[in-house]
Amino acid sequence: MYALLLALLSAVLFGASTPACKLLLRDLAPLQLTGLLYLGAAAGVAPVVWLELRRGMRATGGRSNAARLAGAVLLGGVAAPVLLLFGLRQSQAGSVSLLLNLEIVATALLGVAFFREPLDRLGWAGVAGVVAAGGILAGSAGWPGVVSALLVAAACVCWGLDNHWTALIDGITPAASTLAKGLGAGAVALLLGVLAGPLAAPPAVVLAALGTGALSYGASIALYIAAAHELGATRAQSVFASAPFVGAGVSFALLGEPFGWAHAAATPLFAASLVALLRSQHAHPHLHEAQEHVHSHSHDDGHHVHAHADLPPAARHTHPHRHERLEHAHPHWPDVHHRHGHPRGGAH
Repeated sequence: MYALLLALLSAVLFGASTPACKLLLRDLAPLQLTGLLYLGAAAGVAPVVWLELRRGMRATGGRSNAARLAGAVLLGGVAAPVLLLFGLRQSQAGSVSLLLNLEIVATALLGVAFFREPLDRLGWAGVAGVVAAGGILAGSAGWPGVVSALLVAAACVCWGLDNHWTALIDGITPAASTLAKGLGAGAVALLLGVLAGPLAAPPAVVLAALGTGALSYGASIALYIAAAHELGATRAQSVFASAPFVGAGVSFALLGEPFGWAHAAATPLFAASLVALLRSQHAHPHLHEAQEHVHSHSHDDGHHVHAHADLPPAARHTHPHRHERLEHAHPHWPDVHHRHGHPRGGAH
């Protein structure tokens, strides 16, 4: 129950960022706000990285890791939030919050198109449902709604690429990669924002933006990591998928935005489609080559067979470890262990 509450709190903090940004955009340009949010995120996650360093965890990896992290910083940390904030200027925060469900669709479709990941019929149904729900919201708001939806969709594509590149990074913990992304993206975005126009926002607004980043991005990620250690990544992601609905609820309740027929139609369609996407999986014989990396794991998943005398099999923990060559079959989702390709049109 404690871990579920951590995952839910993580979703609440992240979901609340959209209506908070709607208010902050009154005094800050999108680039300036992006920079402050990500610098705040770096500050929010820094204590987690400090604890990891105290435990002796160090980043490893070579040029491929650096290239992927750089791509994640530029697309996921700069381009995506700027596109999102421009979209937020055009539309209600509640609608934009719900449209953020497009991120999971973008991640799935990019996986199929470029990373040779399979998607079963249930997954395709989920994709179609999310797109249809997004179309309902966009169409109901006229041309400004369409423009906003396209900007949010473009942001979700950038975050989808960020998700895939981040999943391929070995030797860097999620907290450390978030710190690097926060510092890099925050500095770049804020510099560009100040060059484009003076930072004229009152100090209280600047502090509010930093605080929003620290809570909604930094602390949210730290809480998500802690929840995933106990629940596993799949369960934690299922809870975190509630974040767009939390953001919409906060927007309607606290910002006084109207809840129209389009929201009433799109919200349950978004929810049902997300359930379909999260339940989508496949099974087939597959081969894991020997590798060494670091990530959160437990010893009851069929992949981690190294021993810890002081840990029960279901306890999640993080440390560098080596996998020997392994071939087996079981239902699975694309994750750090299942990035293998499949022949086009093959049966799974």
